[in-house]
Amino acid sequence: MLDSFVQKTNNTLLPVVNGGKGRAFVRLLAIVVCLLVLPGAHAGTNLTLQSAPTGISLTAVGGNYKTSFGTLNALGVPSASPVAGVTILPLSNGALYYTTYQIKITGGLPAGHTATVTGFVSTNFANPSALIVQSCPSNRTCNSSGSFSTMPLAGGSIDVVPSPGIPKNTLTTVGLAIFVPDNNGAAAFTGSDSAVVTLTAFDNGTQFDQTTISLNFPTESLVSALRLTLNSDPAGLVVGPGTDFLMAFGNVNALGIGAGAGLTPVARPGGIIYSTPYRIEPAFTDFSASSGTVSVYVSSDFANPLVLQLFDATATAGPYNAISKSLLGQTVISNAYTNRSINTRYLGLFVSNMNGPTAFNGSDQATLTYTLTVP
Repeated sequence: MLDSFVQKTNNTLLPVVNGGKGRAFVRLLAIVVCLLVLPGAHAGTNLTLQSAPTGISLTAVGGNYKTSFGTLNALGVPSASPVAGVTILPLSNGALYYTTYQIKITGGLPAGHTATVTGFVSTNFANPSALIVQSCPSNRTCNSSGSFSTMPLAGGSIDVVPSPGIPKNTLTTVGLAIFVPDNNGAAAFTGSDSAVVTLTAFDNGTQFDQTTISLNFPTESLVSALRLTLNSDPAGLVVGPGTDFLMAFGNVNALGIGAGAGLTPVARPGGIIYSTPYRIEPAFTDFSASSGTVSVYVSSDFANPLVLQLFDATATAGPYNAISKSLLGQTVISNAYTNRSINTRYLGLFVSNMNGPTAFNGSDQATLTYTLTVP
């Protein structure tokens, strides 16, 4: 039977048995213990990051991190200088710069528990159409564009370490990337920019830690880039790839007899033209203009220019125009080629039918130099 009641807080009465205060003390102690222990179940549990063996270098700043991908462009051409650990993956609509880093949970994650991690872009690039942060989760091989997804902004999240998660003190590798899409005209941007990624760790749906990766050490640098490629047309001669492209007309004569595969003889006063289609493929990004000019000239002429001469045309039948031999007065092929367009052009080799002292037979070669100019 209760002997009396003791008032503690507000109007709550605690029973005291047999005039003692032991039970009241025990109950108060139980309440205090619950208040102290339950909210601190993950005390000392940390979401930590570190550089992967072949990935980008992360610099710790307190409990957060900073890094940089370096200099980027949407073509992934040599003008880009990403930092060590970043891989360039050229795409049909831009370039993906990707790397890997590692995540580990340390400290007081309860035994038998695993942690999942999500991520979002807490501070986006000031030019979000030119630089896009992407992530690859720990359950994928992060070396292709299909492995990466765009990270959402604040209010959304993406799985970085998906369920079932990882136990404490276990390293897992994830991917981080910046996608640089093609942009020309009004959407073009070059310059410096930065962003911040926030990672959040959970245990059974309960958040217990958060860290950030700032892409600002130094800031990312986006530069313009252009590339001009010559390729084979299925109906023409093979254009050999390389730093300088190669095209061989083989055996030719002034009568058009025995023209090789990919060549079409076209009559011309004084001889014959051997015509072949080929492809001109310009690519350029982050320029104020949406089209560029391609020009060409004979930078190294044939040793026998009276017998052999190079011509250009828009169709097999012509008309054919002699290609300029002057750097300052190049032949303009087009001033309206768009980014990543495929344009068929016809290169003609004229063979003169002259006889006498100026006649020639044997091997000869010439070099054409093409220039892509974008405002």
